Amino acid sequence: MSGKRQNSVAVSTPTQLYLSFELGEKDWTLGFTIGLGQEPRKRKLAARDLKALEQEIARAKQRFDLPESAPVQSCYEAGRDGFWLHRYLTAHHIENLVVDSSSIEVNRRAKHAKTDRIDARKLVMMLVRYHLGEHKLWSVVHVPSVEAEDARHLHRELLALKRDQTRHINRLKGLLAGQGVSLPVGAHFLEQLDTVRLWDGSSLPPGVRARLEREYACFQTIHQHILEVEGQRAELLRTADGASVDQVRRLLRLCGIGENCAWLYVMEFFGWREFHNRREVGGLAGLAATPFDSGEQSRDQGISKAGNRPIRAMAIEIAWCWLRYQPDSELSRWYTERFGKGGKRLRKIGIVALARKLLIALWRYLEDGVIPAGAQLKPAST
Repeated sequence: MSGKRQNSVAVSTPTQLYLSFELGEKDWTLGFTIGLGQEPRKRKLAARDLKALEQEIARAKQRFDLPESAPVQSCYEAGRDGFWLHRYLTAHHIENLVVDSSSIEVNRRAKHAKTDRIDARKLVMMLVRYHLGEHKLWSVVHVPSVEAEDARHLHRELLALKRDQTRHINRLKGLLAGQGVSLPVGAHFLEQLDTVRLWDGSSLPPGVRARLEREYACFQTIHQHILEVEGQRAELLRTADGASVDQVRRLLRLCGIGENCAWLYVMEFFGWREFHNRREVGGLAGLAATPFDSGEQSRDQGISKAGNRPIRAMAIEIAWCWLRYQPDSELSRWYTERFGKGGKRLRKIGIVALARKLLIALWRYLEDGVIPAGAQLKPAST
């Protein structure tokens, strides 16, 4: 009976190759396998050596007795290398997944081993589990088109320039504060330095003065770049065609929404991502709730913050603006009734909830044309 039973068992033949990438600046570590019961084959090659990558895939198929036409499933973590590798793989008929690194499960111990070899093995085994049906194992990144990715550079450059400008302003103020002086950083900053006197009536020391002048020159250069980028954005809003720019114009029709917010929301968030429900909108912005419900303990741990940081920061800022410029809207009345009479901490908690509701309302406005209840539109002339 045992022999007959063994003969009746069907032995599954592997039909595809699984591949994971651990991407580094100098080297890439590859992990190959054909299933959960197979120890991964690990190989290392020079970063961005695509010819060597094709050779390693061919050798792995030979090693696992797969035909040359066997399909390949691959994955790598989203990071500095971006999406060019994904486009290369899909162009060569390799089905690839770009995985959100923050969603990958880790050992819950205080410390765990971290090497490229271990990461490649872990990723390829998780890839097998994903294709076997465990789709909630991790979060897959939605890869933008080349045009959508290119459109993100303008507002990201503007955000970086403004951060650099703030650093230079703070450095100028800090240097002056070290001498007991306070001056506004404006167009006449260098002229005002001539009139500055220290506590004993003396002028600024030459070393401090020279450094202030160099810092101010850097500040002026960055400020000029900011004006150029903002001018380019304004020109695109006036003349450019396309669905994304049209969405920016639609957002600008709402009172309380300016160019910085509308452009960031569309080019970074709404313009190319495919949201299916409001939970995805709140989750990707990092505004989703994080409950703690275990045994007899049940409490709210606040928002997850596991999302797009610029969008989350802008959502909070626009929520405050919405209360000011849209006081008669349904969302503003909801906030006033529930949080308006509370203390400072309660109002800050409420503004996060309002930011999430407003973000979802703007998504529905762009998708379905549903204007947020009670919201006022700007005059047509503006």
